[in-house]
Amino acid sequence: MKAEPTSTLIPLDHLTQAAECLKTLAHPHRLRMVEMLLNDRYTVGELAEACGIPSNVASEHLRLMQRCGFLAPQRDGRRVYYSITEPCLASFLQCIRQRFGST
Repeated sequence: MKAEPTSTLIPLDHLTQAAECLKTLAHPHRLRMVEMLLNDRYTVGELAEACGIPSNVASEHLRLMQRCGFLAPQRDGRRVYYSITEPCLASFLQCIRQRFGST
Protein backbone atom coordinates (compact mmCIF):
# COMPACT_ATOMS: atom_id res chain seq x y z
CA MET A 1 0.00 0.00 0.00
CA LYS A 2 1.35 3.41 -0.98
CA ALA A 3 1.75 6.10 1.62
CA GLU A 4 0.28 9.47 0.68
CA PRO A 5 2.82 12.27 0.33
CA THR A 6 0.93 14.49 2.77
CA SER A 7 3.63 17.15 2.79
CA THR A 8 3.01 17.90 -0.90
CA LEU A 9 -0.79 17.74 -0.89
CA ILE A 10 -2.92 20.86 -0.64
CA PRO A 11 -4.77 20.91 2.70
CA LEU A 12 -8.37 19.75 2.38
CA ASP A 13 -9.80 23.00 3.77
CA HIS A 14 -7.93 24.90 1.03
CA LEU A 15 -9.34 22.55 -1.60
CA THR A 16 -12.83 23.15 -0.21
CA GLN A 17 -12.35 26.89 -0.65
CA ALA A 18 -10.95 26.35 -4.14
CA ALA A 19 -13.94 24.19 -5.09
CA GLU A 20 -16.35 26.91 -3.97
CA CYS A 21 -14.55 29.52 -6.07
CA LEU A 22 -14.44 27.17 -9.07
CA LYS A 23 -18.20 26.72 -8.73
CA THR A 24 -18.51 30.49 -8.89
CA LEU A 25 -16.61 30.57 -12.18
CA ALA A 26 -18.65 27.69 -13.61
CA HIS A 27 -21.11 29.90 -15.48
CA PRO A 28 -20.82 31.05 -19.12
CA HIS A 29 -21.60 34.70 -18.37
CA ARG A 30 -19.05 34.82 -15.56
CA LEU A 31 -16.42 33.22 -17.77
CA ARG A 32 -17.19 35.79 -20.50
CA MET A 33 -16.84 38.60 -17.96
CA VAL A 34 -13.51 37.23 -16.75
CA GLU A 35 -12.35 36.90 -20.36
CA MET A 36 -13.24 40.54 -21.02
CA LEU A 37 -11.82 41.82 -17.72
CA LEU A 38 -8.49 40.15 -18.39
CA ASN A 39 -8.10 42.58 -21.31
CA ASP A 40 -9.51 45.81 -19.85
CA ARG A 41 -11.74 47.25 -17.16
CA TYR A 42 -15.50 47.50 -17.68
CA THR A 43 -18.61 48.85 -16.00
CA VAL A 44 -21.54 46.66 -15.02
CA GLY A 45 -23.54 48.04 -17.94
CA GLU A 46 -20.81 47.28 -20.46
CA LEU A 47 -20.44 43.71 -19.17
CA ALA A 48 -24.21 43.21 -19.10
CA GLU A 49 -24.55 44.39 -22.70
CA ALA A 50 -21.71 42.15 -23.90
CA CYS A 51 -23.34 39.14 -22.20
CA GLY A 52 -26.87 40.04 -23.30
CA ILE A 53 -28.20 40.10 -19.73
CA PRO A 54 -29.84 42.74 -17.51
CA SER A 55 -27.53 44.94 -15.42
CA ASN A 56 -28.92 43.61 -12.14
CA VAL A 57 -28.03 40.04 -13.19
CA ALA A 58 -24.53 41.16 -14.22
CA SER A 59 -24.15 42.88 -10.84
CA GLU A 60 -24.97 39.64 -9.05
CA HIS A 61 -22.41 37.72 -11.13
CA LEU A 62 -19.80 40.37 -10.34
CA ARG A 63 -20.66 40.29 -6.63
CA LEU A 64 -20.11 36.53 -6.49
CA MET A 65 -16.75 36.77 -8.25
CA GLN A 66 -15.73 39.68 -6.04
CA ARG A 67 -16.56 37.60 -2.95
CA CYS A 68 -14.03 34.98 -4.13
CA GLY A 69 -11.39 37.67 -4.58
CA PHE A 70 -11.27 37.41 -8.36
CA LEU A 71 -12.03 41.05 -9.09
CA ALA A 72 -12.57 44.43 -7.50
CA PRO A 73 -14.50 47.61 -8.27
CA GLN A 74 -12.69 50.90 -8.89
CA ARG A 75 -14.51 54.22 -8.88
CA ASP A 76 -13.60 56.70 -11.59
CA GLY A 77 -15.75 59.78 -11.09
CA ARG A 78 -19.37 58.64 -11.29
CA ARG A 79 -18.54 55.31 -12.93
CA VAL A 80 -17.49 52.09 -11.26
CA TYR A 81 -15.19 49.85 -13.25
CA TYR A 82 -14.36 46.24 -12.48
CA SER A 83 -10.96 44.68 -12.99
CA ILE A 84 -9.27 41.36 -12.28
CA THR A 85 -7.34 41.09 -9.01
CA GLU A 86 -6.39 37.40 -9.33
CA PRO A 87 -3.64 37.02 -11.95
CA CYS A 88 -4.03 33.21 -12.04
CA LEU A 89 -7.32 33.68 -13.91
CA ALA A 90 -5.32 34.35 -17.08
CA SER A 91 -3.85 30.83 -16.91
CA PHE A 92 -7.27 29.40 -16.09
CA LEU A 93 -8.84 31.05 -19.16
CA GLN A 94 -5.90 29.94 -21.29
CA CYS A 95 -6.64 26.32 -20.32
CA ILE A 96 -10.31 26.84 -21.27
CA ARG A 97 -9.31 28.47 -24.55
CA GLN A 98 -6.96 25.58 -25.41
CA ARG A 99 -9.56 22.93 -24.58
CA PHE A 100 -12.79 24.56 -25.78
CA GLY A 101 -11.80 27.56 -27.93
CA SER A 102 -12.24 27.68 -31.65
CA THR A 103 -9.29 27.12 -33.91
